[in-house]
Amino acid sequence: MSFDENYNIQKRLTKKEDISLNIIVHTSNNGKAVSTFKIGLFGIGLDTYWPQFAGLKERLKSYLHEVHEKLSAIHSNIINAGLIDTVDKAFDAGKMFRQQDVDLIVLYVTTYALSSTVLPVVQRAKVPVIILNLAPEASIDYKAFNAMNDRTKMTGEWLAYCSACPVPEIANVFNRTGIKFHQVTGMLNNDEECWKEIAEWVQAAKVANTMFYNRLGCMGHYYSGMLDIYSDLTQQYAHFGGHIELIEVEELASLRKEITNEEMQDRVQVIHESFDVQHDCPEEEIQKAAITSVALDRLVDKYHLGSLAYYYKGTGNVENEEAIASIILGNSLLTARGIPVAGEYEIKNAQAMKIMDSFGTGGSFTEYYAMDYNDNVILMGHDGPGHIAIAEGKTKVRPLGVYHGKVGKGLSVEMSVKNGPVTLLSVVEKKGGSLMLLVAEGESVSGPILQIGNTNSRYKFSIGARAFVNNWNMHGPAHHCAVGVGHISSKIQKLGELLNMEVVKVC
Repeated sequence: MSFDENYNIQKRLTKKEDISLNIIVHTSNNGKAVSTFKIGLFGIGLDTYWPQFAGLKERLKSYLHEVHEKLSAIHSNIINAGLIDTVDKAFDAGKMFRQQDVDLIVLYVTTYALSSTVLPVVQRAKVPVIILNLAPEASIDYKAFNAMNDRTKMTGEWLAYCSACPVPEIANVFNRTGIKFHQVTGMLNNDEECWKEIAEWVQAAKVANTMFYNRLGCMGHYYSGMLDIYSDLTQQYAHFGGHIELIEVEELASLRKEITNEEMQDRVQVIHESFDVQHDCPEEEIQKAAITSVALDRLVDKYHLGSLAYYYKGTGNVENEEAIASIILGNSLLTARGIPVAGEYEIKNAQAMKIMDSFGTGGSFTEYYAMDYNDNVILMGHDGPGHIAIAEGKTKVRPLGVYHGKVGKGLSVEMSVKNGPVTLLSVVEKKGGSLMLLVAEGESVSGPILQIGNTNSRYKFSIGARAFVNNWNMHGPAHHCAVGVGHISSKIQKLGELLNMEVVKVC
């Protein structure tokens, strides 16, 4: 199921238009989430130049307009402070950015400018700064330039190409005043690599913003004995922000009692539309899964959840056990809608899945299954929910007599991630409690999988299966990770820079 195909399902699942995934989004008339992420943009110049060099200011303002237009194609919500050329304007722009609560500041260097007209713009906002050192063209036309017979005009022409000049000064002042910044150097036009990099910075900043306001639900308790997945929740706040809501399974069980037969039947239809339900799935189990799916949506609505981690034994409590045993299909539908769900109460991996999904690449729960040395691939997957929007073909639903290592039985999903490039991401908790991001790029490849009613894929890595396993394990991640489609390690690297987190790329 593609993301576009999944949208039709999403519309049916989200009937209330006031549902939001987190507190920084609102829903438009079609029910889709709309972010309030804002970019503050300004250009710089020196007011002393304007009476000296006719037309220079207007020319630089036109360049700034081009930057605005190109940025708008990446993200539409831009607060443009214009061309800042005096200290007074700098303070006014800084105040405006602070009042508008911008999430990212983009500084376009048009020509030489004093650092004193730059610092006040960014100092109080306390948000990441991207410096755009963009020349208007690949080079000055030296022959035409040197043929000019007016040295004043020649200087004005040179200043229009002088974007690189003040960047060391600005960098020096930012470093000494504790302002973190990032640079993009290139051309205003005809520079695909440059604008790809700018787009990635914007995307990474949007994901950081999403994580900061995300509400993560934690329902149940840890899987007893899995020491690697135990996590310091306060460190999650420290690195990502957001809010973590601790939820009792009894609440889900209680919500299941409120679901009407009509709601259940409607969700049964959605399940048949969304999945390839196998003929040996008992109708009673499908109905139980449908009831739980609707109840999950209400739980998400109540707490405005953008992600969820869960696990619960449920032994001795029939209502709780039935709620958990019937949860996989509903959680898979939530994951496909941008509310990733991680099993086994793996909070770190719920964060990794949310990051991947926020980049638009999906984020499915996975772990090592086995090594295939003949084909030099690693089999990876997991029981429980999968990201059906990134599946290769339609996700199958199969009945299980037992969940391996867990209490309960019922329905589970069987899928492989789409063949093609993939990225693996793990949020790693290091000795001492700090977090890092571990990333690898590989390929999801075709071939035989284990038809056991679980998510299951074959992954090939450029360094080979043996080296990948050794190198990945060396950094001490938990045994779970998130997998998404496409190669996005460069975006994750930028996210780490914005979050002040170490990022390690294995391959």
